Amino acid sequence: MPAQRRYSQEVIERGVQLVLELREESPKRSGVMREVGELLGVHPEALRHWVRKAEAEGTGRRQITSTDAELIRRLEKENAELRRTNSVLKAAAAMFASELNPRSNF
Repeated sequence: MPAQRRYSQEVIERGVQLVLELREESPKRSGVMREVGELLGVHPEALRHWVRKAEAEGTGRRQITSTDAELIRRLEKENAELRRTNSVLKAAAAMFASELNPRSNF
């Protein structure tokens, strides 16, 4: 019979997410495990274990929701359109600049 879990999977996931977010916001900040542990009522060493495990498994990163994915697609499309527009404007500027250059009229 497996041992009973003291913390729910939701608490574990939330703790890992909070630690990773705080580390990302201010990487030089110390005491993140202790702060999050106190907030959630979890021992800092248990939290440290969960974070290390999540980092090793690659599951510590935030999952992208469908709305985030849609926003990313929209922004990538807009970015591509802006790049095309920018290249056309650069070409036009170069063409007009060559017309204004007095040395090229000879």
